[in-house]
Amino acid sequence: MFKIDHYDFGEIVINGKRYTNDVIILPDRVISDWWREEGHNLKLVDIFDILDEDFEYLIIGTGYYGRMSVEDEVIKEFEKRGKKVFVYRTKEAVREYNNLVESGKKVAAALHLTC
Repeated sequence: MFKIDHYDFGEIVINGKRYTNDVIILPDRVISDWWREEGHNLKLVDIFDILDEDFEYLIIGTGYYGRMSVEDEVIKEFEKRGKKVFVYRTKEAVREYNNLVESGKKVAAALHLTC
């Protein structure tokens, strides 16, 4: 599992490694340079590749100011597959991600780092 050491506008440190682009964190790897078709709108196609990954919780970080919207279809599809989805501004998403990891849960996170 990964731990987020630090987050601030435009940067995140995960297990000691610094990233400056949006990331997806899975229980076994970090996908860096995550990009969406429409930068401030999360659609299912943007996250489709992780639908069948092994995790219980998906934490979505909508940016420092919360400007990324999440289409309802994203939440519904993950919940249909038995995953709990939480959407927060990225600072709160990081806190929730770390809390769930520390409590032994299998967690994934899709984090927008800027606006």
